[in-house]
Amino acid sequence: MSMQKVRVGVAGYGNMGSEHAKYLAENKIEHAELTALCDNNPDKLAMAKSKLGEGIKYFGDYKEMLESKLVDLIIIAVPHYFHPVMGMDALNSGVHVLSEKPVGVYTKNAAEMNGIARKSGLTYSIMFQQRTHPNHKKIKELIDEGVLGELKRIVWIVTNWYRSQSYYDSGTWRATWAGEGGGVLINQCPHNLDLWQWFFGMPERIRGFCGFGKYRDIEVEDDVTAYMEYKNGATGTLITTTGETPGTNRLEISGDNGKLIYEDGVITLYKNEVPESEFNKTYAGGFGNPKHEKTIIEVSEKGWDDHKKITQNTVNNIINKEPLIAEAYDGVKSLSLSNAIYLSTWLDSWVELPIDEDLYLEELKKRIATSKTKYNIVEQTIDLKGSSNI
Repeated sequence: MSMQKVRVGVAGYGNMGSEHAKYLAENKIEHAELTALCDNNPDKLAMAKSKLGEGIKYFGDYKEMLESKLVDLIIIAVPHYFHPVMGMDALNSGVHVLSEKPVGVYTKNAAEMNGIARKSGLTYSIMFQQRTHPNHKKIKELIDEGVLGELKRIVWIVTNWYRSQSYYDSGTWRATWAGEGGGVLINQCPHNLDLWQWFFGMPERIRGFCGFGKYRDIEVEDDVTAYMEYKNGATGTLITTTGETPGTNRLEISGDNGKLIYEDGVITLYKNEVPESEFNKTYAGGFGNPKHEKTIIEVSEKGWDDHKKITQNTVNNIINKEPLIAEAYDGVKSLSLSNAIYLSTWLDSWVELPIDEDLYLEELKKRIATSKTKYNIVEQTIDLKGSSNI
């Protein structure tokens, strides 16, 4: 059923929630209007009122916002544990959902929400706006078209999100197992993990090596190296940290037909004249390798709407069933990767995928029990502070 306007409520007026509310209030999203905002911090609500005015309804409790029947869609921009909590409540109230990343902290919770979303038939979207970047779309296109041939090796070094101690000290929930559920993997890296599975699919098993509080006075990981193995024999290595500067963001993809490098916004393709496997079968000269051609891949699409493109797409899906760019169902895939890296580190062993959800939750609860933030993640009053990372 179509509607003239999708009424949107924003949950959480932190860094990301305030950004979403701002562009909605400025009518940057067609066929949408900001009708409500909630945050349980009175100071945050007062700040929102001073910037957004009296034209919308303000709530101190997200459940009251859902019960008000003033919103058709909720944008969830609160600490990670409460993304699925709010999402499930919204879906059960007949309200469409657009969640900030990650979809949750542990896959068992995310899978439960997926089930509720499927039964509801409502729009269930996630803010994986990196999928809309023209360069990322081009990389996926090249892989899907088989330009690189069968993949052999993936190496992604992403260390360009330096965080000082003052960042971690800016919120009591930050960088704690009880408050945030992880560190660089759950906060900064979900977009890259989503792109990883979007580009390459899911590996069969993972070996993770996390450094917990390696560079900062925190209890979660700030340094990660993960090794992945795929069914066809391809391998992947992900290296990420918040403790190095200057940082690097370099993706290197090797295949039978050549290699692709993405760094500093430039896609470089090295295309073999003949596939390596064919060259190996026919070449008899000992030393030698296939000749290759180097090409800088031009991307015709210019500009990037960032978060607004996902929000517009979600609204369009509600109105006319436009296919979603990022279904939140996919969120469990990237979350499986981070959960597997944690579990592998904790157990000091390989972890097979799909992950043992009960075992992961059991191990996570052990960390929560000794967390510096002493509260129960199920019973505590939800703290609607905004997500810190795009």
